[in-house]
Amino acid sequence: MNRATKPVVDHENPEWARKDFERALPFSGLPPELRRTLSGRTRGSQRTPKKVPVSIRLSPDVVEAFRSTGAGWQARVDEILRAHIK
Repeated sequence: MNRATKPVVDHENPEWARKDFERALPFSGLPPELRRTLSGRTRGSQRTPKKVPVSIRLSPDVVEAFRSTGAGWQARVDEILRAHIK
């Protein structure tokens, strides 16, 4: 099967169903206190040197193995690649 006929499934970010859209509120529909809190949020400076965003194609079993280790799996991939180049 090619990519056009096989649906892509991302368990960390599932596709919304009709019921999800029916429950959703626009930002203006949130309570004023929550809107103020969310509007005031900004990302702070990074604690570590900036990383470069890239797109890389990996085998599904490799991605699943790393994702199954939980949060921070991308950082672990980075550590393994860094160790490999030394």
